[in-house]
Amino acid sequence: MIRIRTLAELASWRAESPRDVGFVPTMGGLHEGHMALARRAREAHEVVVASVYVNPLQFGPQEDFAAYPRTEDSDYAKLAQASVDAMLLPTDAVIYPRGRERQTQVHVPGLSEELCGRHRPGHFAGVTTVVARLLGLVRPRACYMGKKDYQQWRIVTRMVEDLGLPTTIVGVDTVREDDGLALSTRNSYLTPAERSRAAGLYETLTEGAGQAAAGVALADVEAACMERLKALGFGPDYVAVRRADDLGRPSATDSELVILAAARLGRTRLIDNREFRR
Repeated sequence: MIRIRTLAELASWRAESPRDVGFVPTMGGLHEGHMALARRAREAHEVVVASVYVNPLQFGPQEDFAAYPRTEDSDYAKLAQASVDAMLLPTDAVIYPRGRERQTQVHVPGLSEELCGRHRPGHFAGVTTVVARLLGLVRPRACYMGKKDYQQWRIVTRMVEDLGLPTTIVGVDTVREDDGLALSTRNSYLTPAERSRAAGLYETLTEGAGQAAAGVALADVEAACMERLKALGFGPDYVAVRRADDLGRPSATDSELVILAAARLGRTRLIDNREFRR
């Protein structure tokens, strides 16, 4: 597996590679969830490239950009084990050659301001801007994203559709610990006491999905889940039941739904979701 850092290196590698490329964009600190994306891509494509870039544009001023794990060598070893062909390690100058303030930005209106977007203003514009830039540079046939970041997956899918980009966005199911906690690089921030409670987020969503599927009013489900999370020691930002395909508010006839939540445990912000059928 090669490491690619510059535009010239990327252009040279891309010119010599088959057209059928699968792409896995990451911010590093890789875990088994990322490896599931890489393996899925490996099964479907002649060539697989994974990027590792901690994107400053998607972090707010009081968020964890400086503290976010940067573990290039261990990430390299994991990607090599998954038979990834190339590891893209772009600098800020590669991603934002005009500088972040002057670079063209991509914004998906509406959906980017909902749910996590309401609590992290500008976050999703940072995500869509960097993903659009990476897709333009790598030119993959398909891009693989984890469904733990459900809203992100739906926003990027819409961006690709709206811009007519020749890439399919593939959502891959969340990988979990034995107790149900969704794998996340930020789980490393949890103290042992917090980790012992963290699975309560998914347990709460599972319980809420069951209630909603059984016909309990969605507003009542959301309120009950908020209270349960508070009782478990979380500081919830939101719990919401939405349509699975576009995260719109469900009507009485919508059956494919997802319950999503974001909640803080100590200094760690956890997100999770549970798809279900009503």
